[in-house]
Amino acid sequence: MRADLKEHEKMVKICCIGAGYVGGPTMAVIALKCPDIEVAVVDISVPRITTWNSDQLPIYEPGLDDVVKQCRGRNLFFSTNVEKHVCEADIVFVSVNTPTKTRGLGAGKAADLTYWESAARMIADVSKSDKIVVEKSTVPVKTAEAIEKILTHNSKGINFQILSNPEFLAEGTAIQDLFKPDRVLIGGRETPGGQKAIKALKDVYAHWVPEENIITTNLWSAELSKLAANAFLAQRISSVNAMSALCEATGANVTQVSYAVGKDTRIGSKFLNASVGFGGSCFQKDILNLVYICECNGLPEVAEYWKQVIKINDYQKTRFVNRVVASMFNTVSNKKIAILGFAFKKDTGDTRETPAIDVCKGLLGDKALLSIYDPQVTEDQIQRDLSMKKFDWDHPLHLQPMSPTAVKQVGVVWDAYEATKDAHGVCILTEWDEFKTLDFQRIFDNMQKPAFVFDGRNVVDGEKLRQIGFIVYSIGKPLDAWLKDMPALV
Repeated sequence: MRADLKEHEKMVKICCIGAGYVGGPTMAVIALKCPDIEVAVVDISVPRITTWNSDQLPIYEPGLDDVVKQCRGRNLFFSTNVEKHVCEADIVFVSVNTPTKTRGLGAGKAADLTYWESAARMIADVSKSDKIVVEKSTVPVKTAEAIEKILTHNSKGINFQILSNPEFLAEGTAIQDLFKPDRVLIGGRETPGGQKAIKALKDVYAHWVPEENIITTNLWSAELSKLAANAFLAQRISSVNAMSALCEATGANVTQVSYAVGKDTRIGSKFLNASVGFGGSCFQKDILNLVYICECNGLPEVAEYWKQVIKINDYQKTRFVNRVVASMFNTVSNKKIAILGFAFKKDTGDTRETPAIDVCKGLLGDKALLSIYDPQVTEDQIQRDLSMKKFDWDHPLHLQPMSPTAVKQVGVVWDAYEATKDAHGVCILTEWDEFKTLDFQRIFDNMQKPAFVFDGRNVVDGEKLRQIGFIVYSIGKPLDAWLKDMPALV
């Protein structure tokens, strides 16, 4: 009994390997909500850890600054001393990249577990006491089993328990999502040791998450739930985007259709906004992963079903580019086109898999001159994104081209009015709030005529813009007479 009490007096130590979009915010909130737990976020990248320890954090997320500043140096630490912190920790979260493989078996679909495996081997190497190892990255089903094998074969008598604790954060609202999660999912082995590990992690979250919102499952259910949740969300976007094409063809209004559909309580209204397409680091990656797992398990029909979600997303981006080019007398060669918004959604500086990349590349392919403005994305990032190969973004910086050759036809500016000056057309690709309140009369006066607005996020009032004199294309809305006369070929 005494030993037990002593055990409880010892401060629990958590270490998270990987100081990225998931590791940083998640650990900061755990530190804030659990003052009795010491939390260390470790990464081999010196610049990344340096910025986590500075006033300018490496990621933009509303509310994150406050949380980090309250805890940093108290019970939250950012360090490059990976082995020391892993060795001392009771619970080790692994939040490293699992990019899509670019070569070899399963290229273009399977997850690349290189970073995961090296993290697991390192944990086995440096551990001197029993540990709970928690997979926090999005990983394919059965990864936990592979990790378990690496740890047990290298364990030197140390006991490791593997848990799957997938994250369900949405960028732009990550801190709120962490404060009040819909659910926390913990998957573990159905053995006494596995159940004990589940309880230990549950006790951490129970500091602030109501017990009924903490779901415990077996390992595979937890791993698959994450892929399934993202596939279902992406599927809703592709469903409404497929409808948007039909709306344009028939004169229906997709906003009215999705509102009517969303009023059905079984369907609900979230994730039913038609747009130029979904982006973000997870949707496409997770669906490709799901497709690969289905194929590996002899389920080609299921694989085909999920592939369609990505196909419709690609179709939507192509359709948008074709609409722009067709409307402007079938050529955008040497015409200045303003791109408003580059991030994959508002309130984040994240450009991973943003539809803006494919739209810009499509327009550049037709020799357009682009002037890009996004309130949160740097010129360096935009140039990097436009010159990178597919899937390269998800590999570490040192494996990416050092200084990407700048795309000559692209200018990046810090003001929407500068971007639109002398432009023939404006493409709105991110739904930043500030775009709703722009002075479009001023923009119109400074543009070449006819002046076009292509609203890929349905953020502007098309009627008002038409009264000013713009030719307007809004996704899924009835077409202007001008656009009907210039059909876009897909």
